[in-house]
Order: sequence, then structure tokens, then C-alpha cells
Amino acid sequence: MKQRIITGVVAGAGFLGLIFLGGIPFALLVVALALIGMWELLKMKRISPLSLRGSIGFIFVLLLVLPQNWLDTALWQIDRLELFLLLIVAMLSLTVLTKNKFTFDEAGFTILASVYVGFGFHYFIYGRFLDNGLELIFFILLLVWSTDSGAYFAGRSFGKHKLWPEISPKKTIEGSLGGIALAFIIGLIYTAVVPVFNSTLMIVLCILVVSVAGQVGDLVESAFKRHYEVKDSGHVLPGHGGILDRFDSLIFVMPILYLFGFLT
Repeated sequence: MKQRIITGVVAGAGFLGLIFLGGIPFALLVVALALIGMWELLKMKRISPLSLRGSIGFIFVLLLVLPQNWLDTALWQIDRLELFLLLIVAMLSLTVLTKNKFTFDEAGFTILASVYVGFGFHYFIYGRFLDNGLELIFFILLLVWSTDSGAYFAGRSFGKHKLWPEISPKKTIEGSLGGIALAFIIGLIYTAVVPVFNSTLMIVLCILVVSVAGQVGDLVESAFKRHYEVKDSGHVLPGHGGILDRFDSLIFVMPILYLFGFLT
């Protein structure tokens, strides 16, 4: 417990400090988190991160997570999606060249894992770089954290009906509703003090989307770990597990917020 608290305080303070600072230091931190997240997924699949297959996964993640202005220079401009598609073709060709030592299943896993991690962290950077990015990112983080806390305490106090026992046996419907309720309380208090959206309807919808999608994201990562029979995604944060254990909800939420038009 002591180790967990120390790690949480030190890592949390550094993380929040770099969010507040923004700019290149923040972007570099998020890129590093994305690469570690991809490392953890490759290890789950038992693909060596230092192999050719693993290297391709890291290239995919970098193509997706890096801000567009980092890819554009005075000498060239990179269309990330076109290059991503080209690399997919090259990776599928690798299944033939290696005579199926690199399988179609591994290729599919690498592609899906890189999209999951790459886009999730990309839109975290994208959101912070908006004009009201600092206020918006702290709003989203508060919603994610309050959902987790509300679900935990409501589940322990009132939980009777299992939410999805095949994926996460401890989660309950009562806990899920408690998480949404606390997210609304914290979110409405925050937006009463800090302007995030001009419309009350936008605030309510954003709170609902973040809270629900965040819980789905947590279940997605739980499904990964159950399928690959691991307790934690990694051990980079002593007492807290891996990067994906801490950011599973956030990287699932951010692309959804972008698609729904909340990151503008």
C-alpha cells in the first residue's frame, strides 16, 4: 500500500504538471506513454517488442500518435493514413515472406493494438492543444477519475447485480450507475466554475459519454487481460500495474469525444 501511494503521488504530480505545462514536454510524455502501452500489448501477445514484428508495431503507433505538425516539415509532408495503409500491405506481405512464422493473426493484432493505443493517445494530445485544451483535459480527467471512484465505492456499498461477470467479475450494475452519478456531480461542479462548453446540453452529454465510454474502455482492457491470462498489463508503475491499467478508460474515451464533436 505504501508503495502504491508513493507511486501515485509522484507519478500523478509529474503527469498533472506536464499537462499544465503543455507544449512539447507534454506531447513527448504522451508519445512515451503510447510506446509503453504498445510494448505492454505486444508482451501480452508474446510478440517480442525488440523483434521486427514489434518494431513495426511501434512505427504504426508513432504514425498515429504524433501531432500532424511534427510529421510535416519544409522538406516533406506525410499523409499518416496513406503511409499506415502502405505499412499494413508490407506487414501482410511479411506473412508470406516469413512462410507464416509471422502469422495473419499476429499482423491483425499488431494493427488493432496500434490503432487502439495510437489514436487514443493522439486525441489526448489533440485535446490539450485546443484553445481551451487545459480546461477541457482536466474536465475529462476528472470525469474519468470520478467515474472510477464512484463505481468502486458504490459497488462495494450497494453492488448486488453483476455488470459483466465473464469479463470483470467484481463490477456491478450498481457500481456503474454510482460512477455515472458521481461523474455528473463532479462534472457539473467543475463546469459551474470553469467554462468548458457554452451549452448545458453539451456539458450533460459530454459527462454521459465520458462516464459510459470510460467504463466500456475499462472492460475492453479487462477483456484483453482475461484473454491473454495476465493480471496487469505491465509493471512500469509499482503498485498500479502498467500504463494501460491506468489509461485504459482515457484512451478509449478520447477518440469517441472527437467523433462526437466535443474536441473542437
